[in-house]
Amino acid sequence: MRSTQQFSITLPHEMAELVRAKVASGEYASESEVIRDGLRALETRDRAIEAWLKNEVVPSIEAVKDNPSLVRTSDQVRASLAEAYKALQRAR
Repeated sequence: MRSTQQFSITLPHEMAELVRAKVASGEYASESEVIRDGLRALETRDRAIEAWLKNEVVPSIEAVKDNPSLVRTSDQVRASLAEAYKALQRAR
């Protein structure tokens, strides 16, 4: 049984030229290799986003639900940044 499947895809001219350039430079042996590497990068990015959501975003949301006083308005954030900047300027 074949371990690959053939696809026919349509790319914008700029992307097609990028694929051709990658092969022409010797960085990749074929157009298929360029596309496979791009899909691997997409898969890696998707896994990283999922991990970030699971490990950082969801726990942060849960923490705010448990303790709403953790929430700061944009005005509060701006004020604390301005105060930190002033303190830094005074220290110089």
